[in-house]
Amino acid sequence: WREQYERYQEKKQLTLKRRFLERELLWAEVAEKEEEANKIRKNIEEKKSILERIRASIKDQSNLVESINREIASLKDEWRRMLEERILIERERAHYDSDIKRGEEILGKMRNLLEEGVRSLKDLSRINSPMNLENMELESADAGRLEIAKTIKGLNEWFNLFRSRINELEGSTEVSKIKLADLEIRLLDVKDEMYRLENKIDGLMNSLIDGRVNLALLNYQENELLKEIDSLNESLNNLLSEINDAIKRAEERGSRIAVLRSPSEIIDETRIIDGRLSAMADISEDVEKIYESYSKLYFELKEKARMAAENREKTLEEIRARMESWRNIVSNILENVNNEYRNILLQVAGDGFVRLINENDIEAAGLEIYVGFKGSQPIPLNIYSQSGGERSTATMAFLLALQKHIKSPFRAIDEYDVHMDPRNREIIANLLISAVAGEGSQYLAITPNQMFFENKDVHIIIVQNIEGKSVVKEVA
Repeated sequence: WREQYERYQEKKQLTLKRRFLERELLWAEVAEKEEEANKIRKNIEEKKSILERIRASIKDQSNLVESINREIASLKDEWRRMLEERILIERERAHYDSDIKRGEEILGKMRNLLEEGVRSLKDLSRINSPMNLENMELESADAGRLEIAKTIKGLNEWFNLFRSRINELEGSTEVSKIKLADLEIRLLDVKDEMYRLENKIDGLMNSLIDGRVNLALLNYQENELLKEIDSLNESLNNLLSEINDAIKRAEERGSRIAVLRSPSEIIDETRIIDGRLSAMADISEDVEKIYESYSKLYFELKEKARMAAENREKTLEEIRARMESWRNIVSNILENVNNEYRNILLQVAGDGFVRLINENDIEAAGLEIYVGFKGSQPIPLNIYSQSGGERSTATMAFLLALQKHIKSPFRAIDEYDVHMDPRNREIIANLLISAVAGEGSQYLAITPNQMFFENKDVHIIIVQNIEGKSVVKEVA
């Protein structure tokens, strides 16, 4: 009945535990849903944080695109201004280039004309020389020469003036060439500046394209995040509604409790408990009443057993006192035996001692003999550590040391010296006779070996097998 009662109590405990598990399961489901809701909230906050960063990036990217657009517009205006300046320089260069070419052409013609006039003037001067006028009449010659000389002089003056004009025109042409070279330098500077502006505009255009692509990507990410946040908010609202319903169901089973396990773990334990309860379906409700009846009887018997135990304890205390007395007596005897045992072993070049083992358990108590020969350390006496002669010698030494404490009128020992060498055999024989002397007891020593009892106060009986028959004779 005790087993049935214990099973009944276990069934009650399992039933209570199952009810608690049902309550724990409901609150675990609430906690799980709340944890899921917290995760969704955290996810929403993370999405919002990312959205804020994306919007900040959109603003920065928009400002960057606008800044690039303004810079590109400014650079294009600068490029157009440089283009207009280039056109003006090109026109001015073309004008100077045309003037230089026309001037050089005119200068060439003027130089040719001047050279031709100079040659003609030289011819005229040669004609007007005195040798060419020898055949002329004197008056007419003077008049002609004078007229020619005037003409030549006038031509020289005109040619000098013409030459100075040529020089002026050459100087003007050189100035135009210098200005043209300056215009070429200015034109190169303008071209370089335009090339620099074009490269910068191209770079900014690439940056503008990248910026617009990034802006479009950020806008797409913003829209996707907004959709995800809306979806998460919808899921959160649905989950909060489920949590409220779950809390109502859980509160019907009891107040909230701290839950440290997942619903799956609780369900697994519930299944185990259901299995154990199904195995206890045969336990009756009357088990408790029957057990209480037997329990009362049990406690009465237990009280009697307690009293018996007290009596037993008193008895054990008396036994312990007697055991202590026994240990003291045995220790004193063992001390005397040890001294005698060592003295005997010294005569056969040995050493040893005897010790009490399991002294606290009188049933298992015993003696352990230690012996060592020829200077070796004493070790326990057994069939493995010593030779047969050494074991026989140690055993006889112990028995001889024990004789004074043995209360018996007759003692016998058989084949005590079988494994001894002659010297130890003689020593043990003499020790045996010494132990017998004055004891008032009879000793029977049986041996198949040579005896060393000659001239001793002993009786020697020899048993001899002759032709299959034993013959007994007394020697002394």
